[in-house]
Amino acid sequence: QVQLVESGGGLVQPGGSLRLSCAASRSIVSFKTMNWYRQAPGKERELVASITSSNIRNYADSVLGRFTISRDNAKNTVYLQMNSLNSEDTAVYYCNARSTWENYWGQGTLVTVSS
Repeated sequence: QVQLVESGGGLVQPGGSLRLSCAASRSIVSFKTMNWYRQAPGKERELVASITSSNIRNYADSVLGRFTISRDNAKNTVYLQMNSLNSEDTAVYYCNARSTWENYWGQGTLVTVSS
């Protein structure tokens, strides 16, 4: 078992930046991918960004060039740097850890982009 705790969400103005953190209760090295998902009101959960154990990164088209996912294995933490935020980025952001046999979710952190 592993617990994932997200932090860093909040209210930000359009054009602003936030950095989300996902702290795991144990090593994340064994997970094939660490992922950030988001779910906006009335919408399905969507994959925003992922990073593999080999540091291969993938992004949703909607955030490409604005968001950066990174990991610090020594701290068991994954980050999501979000720049140039707009209202469509408003959502609850969830951290996800996935391997062949395991799939864990955090409780989510709310990001609200509004003036």
